[in-house]
Amino acid sequence: MIKRFHSTLRCSYNRVSHALQNVADPSFKNEQSFSVYISSLCKQKLFKDALRAFDALEKNADFLIDPSTYTHLIFACSSLRSIEYGRKIHNHISNSNFLPNIILENHIINMYGKCGSTKDATNVFDNMQMRNEVSWTALIAGYSQNGLDIEAINLYIQMQQSGFIPDQFTFGSVIKACASLAKAALGVQLHGQVIKSEFGSHLIAQNALIAMYTKFSQINEARDVFSHMKSNDLISWSSMIAGFSKLGYELDALCCFKEFLCLSTYKPNEFIFGSVFSACGSVGQPECGEQIHGLTIKYGFESNAFAGCSLTDMYAKCGLFNSARKSFGLIENPDKVSWNALIAGFAYGGDANEALSIFSQMRKLRFAPDDITVRSLLCGFTDPFSLSQGKQVHSFIIKIGFSLDLPVCNTLLTMYANCSDFENAYRMFDEIQGNADLVSWNAILTMCARQHEVNEVFPLFKTMLLVHGKPDRITLAIVLGACGKIASLETGAQVFCWVVKTGLDSDIMVVNGLLDTFVKCGALERARKLFDCMRNPDVVSWSSLIVGYAQYGHGQEALNLFLRMKNGGVKPNQVTFVGVLTACSHVGLVDEGMRLFESMEKNHGVGPTKEHHSCVIDLLARAGRIHEAEAFMARMGFEPDIVMWKALLSACKNFGENEVGRRAAENILTMDPSNSAAHVLLCGLYASAGEWNDVAGLRSSMREKGVRKVPGRSWIEDKDGIHVFSAEDGLHPKRDRIFAIVEELWLQILDDDDCVLSLELE
Repeated sequence: MIKRFHSTLRCSYNRVSHALQNVADPSFKNEQSFSVYISSLCKQKLFKDALRAFDALEKNADFLIDPSTYTHLIFACSSLRSIEYGRKIHNHISNSNFLPNIILENHIINMYGKCGSTKDATNVFDNMQMRNEVSWTALIAGYSQNGLDIEAINLYIQMQQSGFIPDQFTFGSVIKACASLAKAALGVQLHGQVIKSEFGSHLIAQNALIAMYTKFSQINEARDVFSHMKSNDLISWSSMIAGFSKLGYELDALCCFKEFLCLSTYKPNEFIFGSVFSACGSVGQPECGEQIHGLTIKYGFESNAFAGCSLTDMYAKCGLFNSARKSFGLIENPDKVSWNALIAGFAYGGDANEALSIFSQMRKLRFAPDDITVRSLLCGFTDPFSLSQGKQVHSFIIKIGFSLDLPVCNTLLTMYANCSDFENAYRMFDEIQGNADLVSWNAILTMCARQHEVNEVFPLFKTMLLVHGKPDRITLAIVLGACGKIASLETGAQVFCWVVKTGLDSDIMVVNGLLDTFVKCGALERARKLFDCMRNPDVVSWSSLIVGYAQYGHGQEALNLFLRMKNGGVKPNQVTFVGVLTACSHVGLVDEGMRLFESMEKNHGVGPTKEHHSCVIDLLARAGRIHEAEAFMARMGFEPDIVMWKALLSACKNFGENEVGRRAAENILTMDPSNSAAHVLLCGLYASAGEWNDVAGLRSSMREKGVRKVPGRSWIEDKDGIHVFSAEDGLHPKRDRIFAIVEELWLQILDDDDCVLSLELE
């Protein structure tokens, strides 16, 4: 069969060559025979040969083309995306005596759309004497494919007003346009129309809905569409796995991939492998990635550029740099994209030096770095120790002419912020502020929120609204997070009003941000009401409320909510278990807490982190089981940190365990000799035991070392904004006025006959 196929190709090639040399070949006695010949070439997908034959025919004025052959030639132009030949053949049709039929005109519209000429497509559409559903759909698709999304949606509305019924192809194009415009409300309306139509079960419309909801970050809605499909094709599975992976639901992506292998009759393609490797890299699961690596070998994708780059990136992010190198070496003819992926993998994996080394190798092989290259490289510089390297790359960026590229400038801003060089970060922002996009504003807002400049977030956000306009879900999540940090309930409520106005109140990420703000402000009733109104709360929603109940002393309510979460089929994550263990600690359920800790990895696949170990230490120590807590620390498998020792030291003070307390304090002061909290706790321990000489000695040592208790800070919110106060603040601009009011209040208390001051004298 293969020999016969090759023979057919050779015959076709020889016949075309002969025909082009001599159009007067006796075998082509009339236009019908030549038209049949061109049509047969198109049916064999020999489109270039068909167009060359048309060129030869056009030179001979004696030959005419059969009308049906025009359709094949236009289809050839569409397949090759050849606007030049498309216009030539269209002109040939216009100059002939042939009157185009609706099928041919639809093909011409489709061809112009695929070739990027929506103007020509619109002209053909406007001049049609008759139109059908395919005509409208072809132009809508052309607009959507070329980024004219508003025009596509407007044309869709006109189509319905003209009495034409959209089909699955129409829905596919208009849903894609809706997704590109981020019109979530319109997307829901389109979904409703798809369900009502006879095409609700067709794959093209359903796959478009999955892609749309994924783009809106509404993964639960995408999952609903996917789960209700009668059958799933490769695009459905690929879209769902990619959606889970991109939106941070990596474990769901891996589970979906497992279902695909078990239930689907399709073989995985390079895009599915790419999404799965990305998920493995994000959650740091190299063991799972290695197993899937075996599947790429089985299905022949090991040397595929896309799958190979994703595999390399996964190994690098998991710190398996040798495996990353080997995977990269197996890619056939790695291009610039492959090199960029390797650099990004090492940079994100935390090996900036190796990323720089690969960058040098890339340049030696004469691959010119592009904006993606330098942006990937900059992501490796994440602390003050790598700042000098980041500055060197910045100099290189200026040298090669990318210093005015906005995405590069945004990455530079983020790099300086991560390296704690706030002066240069602000300078970068000032330089681009005139052209700043959402990424720029989000970067500077993130820096302020993370670097203890939370108060700067709100005026910056107001400026952004005036200058840039509409924020996105990331902006609102940052601002709501800042509200939570300073426990500003009123500001959080104002931000959410803006959320409602912008139509993002259905976005799970934004709603979770508001829920977290309510929790951190102690407004648990409002948090619970919001949670109960959520249609599909995810693991973040459940975890936020569980942690809130636990932190504010409602331990039993937190545990009840955890049980509801499990019964509802939502898998707990690391944050969930922090809340649950804290709840057990606050209500004294030590044995229950230990049982849950032991079940984390065994029953839920959640590996305990240092934070979970800290919760267990606090759980045991709060219950007075000091020696058990110390024994637990000894068998953790890693060195306890300061937080763990502080929890133990604090409990020792409460329960009078002086010896263990001394050991805890010694460990803290070994790690951080100037730690003021450890000194204060140890002083309290000595004082409660009546060891006043030790108290005096420790205070003397603190004075000699210059150790001072870090002053407490508090916030107050009024109509003029948020005001910050520090204990013993002698630099406040209204210091004298504040002290005068405090003294006046104190005198009023002393003058009040009904007020009794109780002084405990030792």
